[in-house]
Amino acid sequence: MASRLRRSVVLVGMMGAGKSAVGAALARLLGAAHMDSDEEIERAAQESIPDIFARYGESLFRDREAAVIARLLDGPPVVLSVGGGAFQDPQTRARITDRGIAVWLDVPADVLWARVKARGNRPLLETADPRGTLERLLETRRPVYAQADLRVPYERGSTVARVARRVEAALDHVPGVLTTGERGQAT
Repeated sequence: MASRLRRSVVLVGMMGAGKSAVGAALARLLGAAHMDSDEEIERAAQESIPDIFARYGESLFRDREAAVIARLLDGPPVVLSVGGGAFQDPQTRARITDRGIAVWLDVPADVLWARVKARGNRPLLETADPRGTLERLLETRRPVYAQADLRVPYERGSTVARVARRVEAALDHVPGVLTTGERGQAT
Protein backbone atom coordinates (compact mmCIF):
# COMPACT_ATOMS: atom_id res chain seq x y z
CA MET A 1 0.00 0.00 0.00
CA ALA A 2 1.32 3.45 -0.90
CA SER A 3 1.63 6.03 1.82
CA ARG A 4 -1.42 8.20 2.36
CA LEU A 5 0.66 10.92 4.05
CA ARG A 6 1.10 14.30 2.41
CA ARG A 7 2.58 15.82 5.59
CA SER A 8 4.34 14.23 8.54
CA VAL A 9 2.20 13.34 11.53
CA VAL A 10 4.04 14.01 14.80
CA LEU A 11 2.77 12.33 17.97
CA VAL A 12 3.43 14.41 21.07
CA GLY A 13 2.61 13.88 24.73
CA MET A 14 4.03 12.66 27.99
CA MET A 15 6.27 9.66 28.54
CA GLY A 16 4.00 6.65 28.72
CA ALA A 17 1.31 8.17 26.49
CA GLY A 18 1.90 5.44 23.91
CA LYS A 19 3.46 7.58 21.19
CA SER A 20 5.82 4.87 19.92
CA ALA A 21 3.27 2.04 19.92
CA VAL A 22 0.48 4.17 18.46
CA GLY A 23 2.90 5.67 15.94
CA ALA A 24 3.90 2.24 14.64
CA ALA A 25 0.25 1.15 14.38
CA LEU A 26 -0.76 4.42 12.69
CA ALA A 27 2.07 4.12 10.19
CA ARG A 28 0.83 0.64 9.24
CA LEU A 29 -2.70 2.01 8.73
CA LEU A 30 -1.40 4.81 6.52
CA GLY A 31 1.19 2.78 4.63
CA ALA A 32 3.87 5.12 5.89
CA ALA A 33 7.22 4.84 7.62
CA HIS A 34 7.33 5.24 11.40
CA MET A 35 10.26 7.00 13.02
CA ASP A 36 10.93 7.45 16.73
CA SER A 37 13.12 10.43 17.61
CA ASP A 38 14.48 8.75 20.75
CA GLU A 39 15.55 5.68 18.75
CA GLU A 40 17.18 7.92 16.15
CA ILE A 41 19.06 9.85 18.88
CA GLU A 42 20.30 6.59 20.41
CA ARG A 43 21.36 5.29 17.01
CA ALA A 44 23.28 8.48 16.17
CA ALA A 45 24.92 8.74 19.61
CA GLN A 46 25.46 4.98 19.95
CA GLU A 47 24.29 5.19 23.56
CA SER A 48 21.00 5.10 25.42
CA ILE A 49 18.91 8.12 26.38
CA PRO A 50 19.61 7.54 30.11
CA ASP A 51 23.35 7.38 29.35
CA ILE A 52 23.18 10.60 27.33
CA PHE A 53 21.36 12.33 30.21
CA ALA A 54 23.87 11.01 32.76
CA ARG A 55 26.94 11.85 30.70
CA TYR A 56 25.98 15.17 29.07
CA GLY A 57 22.86 16.42 30.82
CA GLU A 58 19.39 17.31 29.62
CA SER A 59 20.47 20.44 27.75
CA LEU A 60 22.74 18.56 25.32
CA PHE A 61 20.12 15.86 24.93
CA ARG A 62 17.52 18.49 23.96
CA ASP A 63 19.95 19.96 21.40
CA ARG A 64 20.44 16.54 19.84
CA GLU A 65 16.72 15.89 19.94
CA ALA A 66 15.96 19.16 18.11
CA ALA A 67 18.53 18.37 15.42
CA VAL A 68 17.21 14.84 14.88
CA ILE A 69 13.59 16.02 14.67
CA ALA A 70 14.56 18.74 12.18
CA ARG A 71 16.35 16.18 10.01
CA LEU A 72 13.41 13.77 10.09
CA LEU A 73 10.91 16.52 9.24
CA ASP A 74 13.04 17.63 6.29
CA GLY A 75 12.62 14.20 4.70
CA PRO A 76 9.57 12.58 3.16
CA PRO A 77 6.35 12.50 5.24
CA VAL A 78 6.45 9.99 8.09
CA VAL A 79 4.64 9.20 11.30
CA LEU A 80 7.04 10.55 13.91
CA SER A 81 6.92 9.79 17.63
CA VAL A 82 8.88 12.33 19.67
CA GLY A 83 10.05 12.39 23.27
CA GLY A 84 7.81 13.90 25.92
CA GLY A 85 9.84 17.11 26.20
CA ALA A 86 10.42 17.74 22.49
CA PHE A 87 7.27 19.79 21.89
CA GLN A 88 8.18 22.04 24.85
CA ASP A 89 11.02 23.65 22.86
CA PRO A 90 9.56 26.64 20.95
CA GLN A 91 11.79 26.13 17.88
CA THR A 92 11.05 22.42 17.68
CA ARG A 93 7.34 23.08 18.19
CA ALA A 94 7.36 25.67 15.37
CA ARG A 95 9.21 23.26 13.07
CA ILE A 96 6.73 20.48 13.83
CA THR A 97 3.70 22.66 13.12
CA ASP A 98 5.32 24.15 10.01
CA ARG A 99 6.43 20.84 8.44
CA GLY A 100 3.80 18.47 9.82
CA ILE A 101 0.79 18.16 12.04
CA ALA A 102 1.11 17.68 15.79
CA VAL A 103 -1.22 15.17 17.46
CA TRP A 104 -1.34 15.21 21.27
CA LEU A 105 -2.02 11.84 22.89
CA ASP A 106 -3.60 13.18 26.08
CA VAL A 107 -3.37 10.58 28.83
CA PRO A 108 -4.13 11.22 32.54
CA ALA A 109 -1.41 11.08 35.17
CA ASP A 110 -2.65 7.89 36.86
CA VAL A 111 -2.47 5.96 33.58
CA LEU A 112 0.93 7.42 32.71
CA TRP A 113 2.23 6.43 36.15
CA ALA A 114 0.90 2.87 35.78
CA ARG A 115 2.74 2.58 32.46
CA VAL A 116 6.11 4.07 33.45
CA LYS A 117 6.61 3.15 37.11
CA ALA A 118 8.25 -0.22 36.48
CA ARG A 119 10.58 1.02 33.76
CA GLY A 120 14.05 2.20 34.63
CA ASN A 121 14.73 4.18 31.47
CA ARG A 122 13.10 7.51 32.42
CA PRO A 123 15.90 9.89 33.50
CA LEU A 124 13.52 12.71 34.44
CA LEU A 125 11.84 10.43 36.98
CA GLU A 126 15.02 9.57 38.85
CA THR A 127 13.95 11.65 41.85
CA ALA A 128 12.92 11.02 45.45
CA ASP A 129 9.25 11.29 44.36
CA PRO A 130 8.96 9.99 40.77
CA ARG A 131 5.15 9.99 40.71
CA GLY A 132 5.03 13.56 42.00
CA THR A 133 7.65 14.52 39.42
CA LEU A 134 5.57 12.95 36.65
CA GLU A 135 2.45 14.80 37.82
CA ARG A 136 4.32 18.13 37.99
CA LEU A 137 5.80 17.59 34.53
CA LEU A 138 2.35 16.87 33.14
CA GLU A 139 0.87 20.00 34.70
CA THR A 140 3.73 22.13 33.39
CA ARG A 141 3.63 20.62 29.90
CA ARG A 142 -0.14 20.37 29.45
CA PRO A 143 -0.63 24.00 28.23
CA VAL A 144 2.09 23.51 25.61
CA TYR A 145 0.73 20.14 24.47
CA ALA A 146 -2.64 21.89 24.10
CA GLN A 147 -1.07 23.91 21.26
CA ALA A 148 -0.94 20.75 19.12
CA ASP A 149 -3.09 20.75 15.99
CA LEU A 150 -5.15 17.78 17.21
CA ARG A 151 -5.86 16.25 20.61
CA VAL A 152 -6.76 12.59 21.04
CA PRO A 153 -7.94 12.08 24.63
CA TYR A 154 -7.43 8.82 26.47
CA GLU A 155 -10.33 6.37 26.54
CA ARG A 156 -10.20 3.68 29.22
CA GLY A 157 -9.84 0.23 27.72
CA SER A 158 -8.66 1.40 24.29
CA THR A 159 -6.10 -0.75 22.55
CA VAL A 160 -3.13 0.63 20.64
CA ALA A 161 -4.92 -0.27 17.39
CA ARG A 162 -8.07 1.59 18.48
CA VAL A 163 -6.10 4.72 19.39
CA ALA A 164 -4.32 4.57 16.00
CA ARG A 165 -7.70 4.36 14.25
CA ARG A 166 -8.94 7.34 16.27
CA VAL A 167 -5.90 9.36 15.19
CA GLU A 168 -6.45 8.31 11.57
CA ALA A 169 -10.11 9.35 11.79
CA ALA A 170 -9.12 12.75 13.20
CA LEU A 171 -6.56 13.22 10.42
CA ASP A 172 -9.22 12.44 7.81
CA HIS A 173 -10.83 15.77 8.68
CA VAL A 174 -7.70 17.92 8.37
CA PRO A 175 -7.09 19.25 4.85
CA GLY A 176 -3.72 18.55 3.29
CA VAL A 177 -2.53 15.76 5.59
CA LEU A 178 -3.78 12.57 3.96
CA THR A 179 -4.40 11.64 0.35
CA THR A 180 -7.71 10.00 -0.43
CA GLY A 181 -7.37 6.38 0.58
CA GLU A 182 -9.61 3.41 1.01
CA ARG A 183 -11.59 5.28 3.67
CA GLY A 184 -12.34 7.90 1.02
CA GLN A 185 -12.74 10.76 3.48
CA ALA A 186 -9.34 12.41 3.32
CA THR A 187 -8.55 15.45 1.25
